[in-house]
Amino acid sequence: MVKSPVKSVVVRGLGILLVALLACLWVALSAGPAIAAVDTVNYNNADLKGQDFSHADLSGKAFVSAEMRGINLEGADLRNAILTKAILLRANLRDANLTAALVDRVFLVGADLSNAILEDAIMTRTSFEDVVVTGADFTNAILDRYEIAQLCDRADGVNPVTGIDTRDSLGCR
Repeated sequence: MVKSPVKSVVVRGLGILLVALLACLWVALSAGPAIAAVDTVNYNNADLKGQDFSHADLSGKAFVSAEMRGINLEGADLRNAILTKAILLRANLRDANLTAALVDRVFLVGADLSNAILEDAIMTRTSFEDVVVTGADFTNAILDRYEIAQLCDRADGVNPVTGIDTRDSLGCR
């Protein structure tokens, strides 16, 4: 009895396919639920009025549509954080680090950004009315022209960490 080379290739191919299917089935059946990292908390739609997050590590956290009136974020690490549609009326952001944060459509009215670092932050459609920016560093931050003009009217000081003049970081003339 002579074996056909075509039949041998087909049988070998089916064997490989069967092994691959069994391996996929084994992986699918042995998979467990994904385990979230301990610090993956987000604060979307949260009511954080008056909360104290001073000196907290909030880097990469999300605060979408969060109510944050009077919140204390003094010295907080908010690098790469997302603050979209948030309300931070009269918030304390003194010495906070918002490097590369997304601060879009946020009400910062009456907030204190003294000595805050806002390098590379995207701060579009955000209200800075009556915001204290003494010593804040806005280097390479993206802001609306109107808001830059408003901030330049009251910008002064030098950031104690970066050594950057607030007016220079805003491009004030």
